[in-house]
Amino acid sequence: METTPPPLLPDSRTEPDGSAVIRVLSYNIRSMRDDTAALARVIGACAPDLVLLQEAPRFFRWRKKLARLAAASGQVILSGGATAAGPALLCSLRATVERTEDTLLPLTPGLHRRGFATAVVRFGGARLGVLSCHLSLQKDERYEQGGMLLDRLAAMGVEHAVAGGDLNERPGGPTFRRLAEGLRDCRATAPWGGEYTSTPADPHQRIDALFVTKGVEVLGCGVPVGHPGVTEEDLRAATDHLPVLAALKIPAA
Repeated sequence: METTPPPLLPDSRTEPDGSAVIRVLSYNIRSMRDDTAALARVIGACAPDLVLLQEAPRFFRWRKKLARLAAASGQVILSGGATAAGPALLCSLRATVERTEDTLLPLTPGLHRRGFATAVVRFGGARLGVLSCHLSLQKDERYEQGGMLLDRLAAMGVEHAVAGGDLNERPGGPTFRRLAEGLRDCRATAPWGGEYTSTPADPHQRIDALFVTKGVEVLGCGVPVGHPGVTEEDLRAATDHLPVLAALKIPAA
């Protein structure tokens, strides 16, 4: 794992013209089966305005578990969880919520149910669509879900959007390329921090990513290795993926 501290990402702020600089974090939390205190510390140290979770708790008392994580990391629940088959959204109190919607995707017999957690939020004068996903392990189904993701964003009625999650595929794969053609891969646009998201003990592949629509400025994106308050011990203990953190500038609506 890389140990050289990256340059600091910009802090969140609202500009005089109504545009907003925000931090967005995407993180597969493995149903909170690992060290939840370490997980909360990682999320809190990144100071995100939006958190796109995958494998959020889905079963017994799942809302209570997710609420505890949100409170411990300085966030509130926005949408998702069991109602989206795993993806979830958290946000800071800086966000003004316009609407939320959880979408279940078609079920392929013998495979896990998948879904999207989505919302439209505002930061100052900036309006943003948000989508968290966890795509299939099966190649053909994953490719179809990539198309559904693009369709879902287009149907949200927003000019600017961010989508991300666990793609279960590397950048050279067909689904990853499909998303990168329809959107912009934040890490490829403005590399920052670490690159690989799997696994914490042996980072060797990038299968988690954030994407934005045209018009959103990417100020930096990557794994927050060496970020203030984020320790290698916590990253290893929190879950079986590494998070992806991005700083974005959203134009005023």
